Amino acid sequence: MTSFAPDSIVLNRKLPLWYQVSQSLRASILGRSPQDPLRLPTEEQLAGHYGVSVLTMRQALKELEDEGLISRHRRRGTFIEPHARRGSPVRLLGSVDAIVAQQSGMTTELLDHGSAPVPGELAEFFPDVREVSTYHRLRSDEKTGEPTNHARNYVRPELAARIALDDLVRWPMTKVLRDVVGADISRITDTVEARLADPETSKLLQVPLLSPILHYTGVTYDAEGQPLDVAVIHYRGDRFSFSVTLDAT
Repeated sequence: MTSFAPDSIVLNRKLPLWYQVSQSLRASILGRSPQDPLRLPTEEQLAGHYGVSVLTMRQALKELEDEGLISRHRRRGTFIEPHARRGSPVRLLGSVDAIVAQQSGMTTELLDHGSAPVPGELAEFFPDVREVSTYHRLRSDEKTGEPTNHARNYVRPELAARIALDDLVRWPMTKVLRDVVGADISRITDTVEARLADPETSKLLQVPLLSPILHYTGVTYDAEGQPLDVAVIHYRGDRFSFSVTLDAT
């Protein structure tokens, strides 16, 4: 029986290995194609794929099992749950794969795209360009069809020239920039604040006007500290929560 093939990652030794592996595998599972097999490779094969010990791999799989994304059966193997609930809260420990995982696993509709002058509130991130490429997407729960968030990405034009629109329907922008475009992402800074739904958000997310929403701004930087992409996302306040863990060491 053919097994599901997860993506590869470069591990950061400053973060818990099991956590990085679980988030990478989670993103692979949530971003899979319908025709991909549901059976996962064995623990030993997955450990070899990620370059970690079997014990580390076992801990990563337990995290996904507790979330309900996979089920494990003695002698039969480990399988992806095809109808697992999506959009669960993600613990953010500083991994880019955590951002990818948080944005994965939803039906995505590309509402529009094009070029536009740099918005005034984002000018500090794009001081050397006059226009950026823009992408507006609506994400919905795969099972219920309920809209959960809408996102606008503002991307440097030289990177946008290498982005295929089909990839943006399947994968989050962070994954497309890193794994398809080949951008050298070094860090992402996140800002989350409470706001009230404006008319556009109210209509797209099917919530009452002026109801609470989560307003997220994420800035993706390369190794030289240059912003590559700014994501502005409006989440339904009744569907999402964010938790951040800071390592004191």
